[in-house]
Amino acid sequence: MSAEFPDYLFSHLPLPLREELKQHASLLSVEANTEILRENQYIKVLPIVVSGLIKVYSRFQEKELLLYYIEPAQSCVMTFYAGLNNTPSQIFAITETQAELLVIPSHLLTRWVNEYPEFNTLFYNQYNLRYAELLETIGHLILDKLDKRLYDHLLKRWELTGKQAIKMSHQQLATELGTSREVITRVLKKLETEGKVSQEKTGIQILTSW
Repeated sequence: MSAEFPDYLFSHLPLPLREELKQHASLLSVEANTEILRENQYIKVLPIVVSGLIKVYSRFQEKELLLYYIEPAQSCVMTFYAGLNNTPSQIFAITETQAELLVIPSHLLTRWVNEYPEFNTLFYNQYNLRYAELLETIGHLILDKLDKRLYDHLLKRWELTGKQAIKMSHQQLATELGTSREVITRVLKKLETEGKVSQEKTGIQILTSW
């Protein structure tokens, strides 16, 4: 492992585990819009995001469903589970932005889980985070109309990327929200008329809070 190893991400882990991470893990730079995991693929390495953003989603028949984003210092709990149990992946993952990943060989997971309780904590925290996000998503689906869901989705993208101009196609938004492009176009026009967003050549900009 090179001197670029991100020690700051693992300062809470015991020294022997940090040394093993330095010995066995690798840093990988990945361009935006790169598929790094597909459905039914067996897990060879477990990624931890150092920088950038990864989108995790699943497919139901011909439709995609956004599950969550993986931010810096986070990993994918579903990939962890599949790698730990040597089962095929049930999800897809794609880099939303250029990303730097720390990849851990999956054959080490079982031993590290047994030898280092602190390593387990890293993923228990991820399970708690994803469970809370799932409850929030269910709440939005039950209680919120599509215009509110779309606005919140754009706001989340702004928070994650730090870019006020959200450059996404109507089709991409439709895919992530489980609806059609025509519906997204109509709802965006409604939000624009209400002064909540503006559609520019640079992207969709949020103008006011809900």
